[in-house]
Amino acid sequence: MGSSSLLLVLLALASPLIFASDPSPLQDFCIADLNSTVRVNGFVCKDPKLAMANDFFFTGLDKVRTPSNAVGSTVTAVSVNQVPGLNTLGISMVRIDYAPYGQNPPHTHPRATEILTVLEGSLLVGFVTSNPENRLISKVLQKGDVFVFPVGLVHFQFNVGNTNAVAIAALSSQNPGVITIVNAVFGSKPKIPADILARAFQVDKKIVDLIQVKF
Repeated sequence: MGSSSLLLVLLALASPLIFASDPSPLQDFCIADLNSTVRVNGFVCKDPKLAMANDFFFTGLDKVRTPSNAVGSTVTAVSVNQVPGLNTLGISMVRIDYAPYGQNPPHTHPRATEILTVLEGSLLVGFVTSNPENRLISKVLQKGDVFVFPVGLVHFQFNVGNTNAVAIAALSSQNPGVITIVNAVFGSKPKIPADILARAFQVDKKIVDLIQVKF
């Protein structure tokens, strides 16, 4: 083996980088066949000759969604499930409506970085870096401000005003996924044993039982 080949092998072995992303298109588009029973990493393409404008279209993102849940926010998603033409294109978006002092609670997107723009109101936003640092990086945003949440990191938004707020976010996946931390930890089915959570959170088991009932 020559010295140059040996160097390439050593560099490859030393590299800790792992790359993952949405499937890349090998044609103009791959409209998702949402009715197909074939299971692949993404969605099966329907015949491109059957493509229609509605495969790439969504309407209603201008509509106000009044939050009626306990956290005070409503998310309107525009992903591959709403726009089949997004299949393999690696992008989606959401509209988030916040009631006064409402929040989009701490959550992660396992497959996407998010870039958020405030359209109305003021939001306190932030994300937490990974272990062992767990540093909170946060900022209060005003109308027109933009903030980025790196892929996989726990992040949140909180409406700091006494009026409704609205934001639009783009995500770098056709299906970014969402893991709301409190739902995942206290609302899993079957439940995570309360003894485990009590020790993890350093609280009495009765407190864990009380929280699990809520989810």
